[in-house]
Amino acid sequence: MWRRQIQILGLLLCLLGWGFVGCTLAMDCWRVAQLGGQGGSSVVVTAWYWSDLWRDCYEDSTALVNCVDFGVLWRVKSYIQAVRGLLMIGLSLGLTGTVITFLGLECTYIGGDQRSKDRMLTTGSALHLLGCVSDVAAYCLYINRVVEAFLHSKADPSKLSYEIGPPLYLGLVASFLIFLGCTFQCITARRSNHPLRHPTVPLIGEKEERQALRGQKRTMSKGSRIFPNRTASVVIV
Repeated sequence: MWRRQIQILGLLLCLLGWGFVGCTLAMDCWRVAQLGGQGGSSVVVTAWYWSDLWRDCYEDSTALVNCVDFGVLWRVKSYIQAVRGLLMIGLSLGLTGTVITFLGLECTYIGGDQRSKDRMLTTGSALHLLGCVSDVAAYCLYINRVVEAFLHSKADPSKLSYEIGPPLYLGLVASFLIFLGCTFQCITARRSNHPLRHPTVPLIGEKEERQALRGQKRTMSKGSRIFPNRTASVVIV
């Protein structure tokens, strides 16, 4: 009974994690830079520059947002294309793993016997884990670029100092949930204990006894052919 509950919990954690990963694709402010906001003047003007996977935007203190969408695919920066591709690969693997994991749950009546269900559950967990690794690689790649821009701004104050936005934190939390769900599913995936049929090897004494009996039977059969009226009695001690 506990296996079913843990399997369902693992599947729900994976679904929640993949839902968060899908949300990060549509969220804004993957990286944020603040300009202005220093005191010393009667009017404090603050502006924000933020970017996501699809556009760069500028927002002033009056909440007026101006955005520039990325152009065609071959004009987008290479690391953004890599992040998009890794996230799409992760979501595809997660969708496939979810279907296979659902078929491998113990509480379902489809998927075959217990051994087949355990194999499907293990396969689904492996797909979830591969998708999780792909997503973590995408987030880490984008974080690396943000940290690189932050360090360059320290060396050159004329450049913008970007910071990590909320979607990256949410994506890392989602990846942890997926990993946790895979762990629960792998714990419950066990191989069914089917007894193996090994040929019984007789003992040495049993072999000798059988050979002696066979030899005596052959002797008796030969004696009965030569002397049909004689009877032979064999006593085995």
